[in-house]
Amino acid sequence: MFRMTKTAPAQWTNWGGTASCTPDSLLVPQSIDELAAAVHAAAERGATVKPVGAGHSFSEIAVAPGVQVAMSGFRGVRDVDLPNKRITLGAGTNLHQIPGILEPLGLAMTNLGDVDRQTVSGATSTGTHGTGGAFGGISTQIRGVTLVDGTGQVRTVGENDPDLKAAALGLGALGIITDITLQLVDAYAIQAVEAPADADETIDGFLDNVANIDHYEFYWFPHTACALTKTNTRLPADTPSSGPGRARRYLDDELISNRLYRVLCGISAKQPRVVPTINQLAGRVLSARTYTDRSDKIFISNRDVRFREIEYAIPLEAVPEALREVRATIDRRGYKVSFPIEVRAAAADDLLLSTAHGRATGYIAVHRYVGDDLPDSQAYFRDIEDVMIAHGGRPHWGKMHTRDADYLRGVYPRFDDFLAVRDRFDPQRTFANPYLRTALGE
Repeated sequence: MFRMTKTAPAQWTNWGGTASCTPDSLLVPQSIDELAAAVHAAAERGATVKPVGAGHSFSEIAVAPGVQVAMSGFRGVRDVDLPNKRITLGAGTNLHQIPGILEPLGLAMTNLGDVDRQTVSGATSTGTHGTGGAFGGISTQIRGVTLVDGTGQVRTVGENDPDLKAAALGLGALGIITDITLQLVDAYAIQAVEAPADADETIDGFLDNVANIDHYEFYWFPHTACALTKTNTRLPADTPSSGPGRARRYLDDELISNRLYRVLCGISAKQPRVVPTINQLAGRVLSARTYTDRSDKIFISNRDVRFREIEYAIPLEAVPEALREVRATIDRRGYKVSFPIEVRAAAADDLLLSTAHGRATGYIAVHRYVGDDLPDSQAYFRDIEDVMIAHGGRPHWGKMHTRDADYLRGVYPRFDDFLAVRDRFDPQRTFANPYLRTALGE
């Protein structure tokens, strides 16, 4: 039996407060048969169905105006293939649960982003990525999925099935994923070096650093010449942990990066004129630190200060010029931006709707504090979008953007190939919502 809410479902809101809905009904299936029956019934009556993960997408990709499906019944290990270093997980498994599963096996995920609250299916369906010029996004680690398609049929899409190029990063448009098989690697440690740097020098050296460092990224503080670089080098798993102790890391990562920063953002939101001064202070008080730990403990950062975000993927070689244009736009338009701008990179891949499809890619992410003036934030995002669009930018599917199917067809060479797969997997658009109707068309 389905665990259906006995009263009208409560309003759902995502983490960033940028998307919300009150679904007609909420289902919490505990088996694939229950889920398939529910989708089939919805399709029969012309209703729409959407799964919901942890709500960490800033876009409206997970909005479910019809039937909302919670995936909490699909968690944990389904299968382990040690000889091939693969694991099959329930789609509702959160990323933060995976390292504890993999550590006893001596395995790890190839790469991660800096947030681990998402479900594995939500993260891969929206193209979540980390950084590293030789490494793809999390979806490139997928070797198979099981899903319920738009007619209620259960499909297994394996490694040799050409449809996996669509299903591994499917935006929730092809079906509700229940199981995901990931290709893993031997466990490894990372030495992290964080250091303040000059912004111009950092921008100029970005391409060289991406080429020569395993995982490289930096943050630029608007209105300043300050940047913070993060250099992560992969090491053998048995490398001893080292660096700042628990108390120092709590001071840096919790008290300063979250609690104090939240206070400063609150002040900046009420008094925008002080933003440049606060950014100068924040950029100059950062101190260098070096530490070594298990890979996931280095990749992941705790993010408690809520914000809105857009992120665009552009050709890697265009990043320095685009950043200079972003800086000029902020200065020309007089925006007061308290959040640093994040810059990362990823290897090219062949997934149909990957933001790194067919090209080495740089990512530029801009944020505004959730308490900042909304019209000003929206104008800022529009202006930054214009810069990215001029460089053939592809918006991160899980971040805010204003692009539609006509634009996206022009920047994704295999856009129509994805739509053809969608026509076969969801002919009645059972999984449609307003976001997908805009991004993919009807």
